[in-house]
Amino acid sequence: QAQLTESGGGLVLPGGSLRLSCTWTELSFTMYGVGWFRQAPGKDREFVAAIDWASLKTIYGDSTEGRFTISRDNIQYEAYLQMNDLEPKDTATYYCAMDAAGRLSTLAGEYNFWGQGTQVTISS
Repeated sequence: QAQLTESGGGLVLPGGSLRLSCTWTELSFTMYGVGWFRQAPGKDREFVAAIDWASLKTIYGDSTEGRFTISRDNIQYEAYLQMNDLEPKDTATYYCAMDAAGRLSTLAGEYNFWGQGTQVTISS
């Protein structure tokens, strides 16, 4: 089992930045992948970014690549999502997720554990 907790959400003006954090407890399994997803009201959950265990590979969703950066610190049991040049369309609840199999996946169904989410609102 794993418990994930997101933080760092809030209200930001268009063009602004936010840094989301995801923390987890020490785990009994290793080599796990970490991903970020988001879900806006009335919409499906959307892939944002993912990073592999060793931080050697990252992938991004089409709408976030170039503006968002995912990273992780395995010693601190944390992952981060740096979001720049935010737009109103980025408004959503953002979720951190963990894949115990260590895959670098864009598919929500391949992630075993999820946080409760943190709200990000971009508005003037």
